[in-house]
Amino acid sequence: MEFAPALIEQLRHASRVVFFTGAGVSAESGLPTFRDAQTGLWANYKPQDLATPEAFARDPQTVWRWYQWRRRVHADVTPNPAHHAIAAFEARLPEAVLVTQNVDRLHELAGSPAPIHLHGSVFRNKCASCGIEMPEVPHDLETPPACPDCGGLCRPDVVWFGEGLPPAPWQAAVDAAVKAEVVISIGTSATVHPAARIPLVAREAGALVVQVNPEPTPQDKIALNLRGKAGAVLPALLAAVWGE
Repeated sequence: MEFAPALIEQLRHASRVVFFTGAGVSAESGLPTFRDAQTGLWANYKPQDLATPEAFARDPQTVWRWYQWRRRVHADVTPNPAHHAIAAFEARLPEAVLVTQNVDRLHELAGSPAPIHLHGSVFRNKCASCGIEMPEVPHDLETPPACPDCGGLCRPDVVWFGEGLPPAPWQAAVDAAVKAEVVISIGTSATVHPAARIPLVAREAGALVVQVNPEPTPQDKIALNLRGKAGAVLPALLAAVWGE
């Protein structure tokens, strides 16, 4: 795979690089995206009808059981070459920041030390009433446990439809984008807002935006586009920059 010499040179000498990942990265590990059809017992449900505060208030056990199923699915997948290449880039770049829209922990399993999770993590829990952090539970627990502080029900610590992004991760992502020399946007449709603003913020601040995606996105016009799957493009880019 051929890359522009200017890109290779810029990455070789950059320190402030932001990696911005979306569902396409995890899909290459076999993890279904929100837009994929549901399977098995959940084939008759739409994710948009389950991943809301209103759905949990109305039928907490069904929503909980769906997330428990999702956790079992997530636990069965492993990082792919894209995840490992990002971790290798981070190890080489002293001020690299990884911002992800994904709620899995595949980046962590690949060795990324501190991803910023804009949409939370399917493996974390919090109280639906008072918001305190609650511990991870066995993935076969069919009923949401009660909060030890207020008695509210445990829910996944993810951003549901109709909810805002958690302020601290969002601010950290914006701060990193403003300071970035290069932003590499990987496997994201660039249609989920406000997360999709991150490459735009970086571009407005003067950064080079590189987009790795097999399909066109709304951000094609502001990016240097590398067409292909992340699991092929990123290891090749890593090798081109440092001969690995």
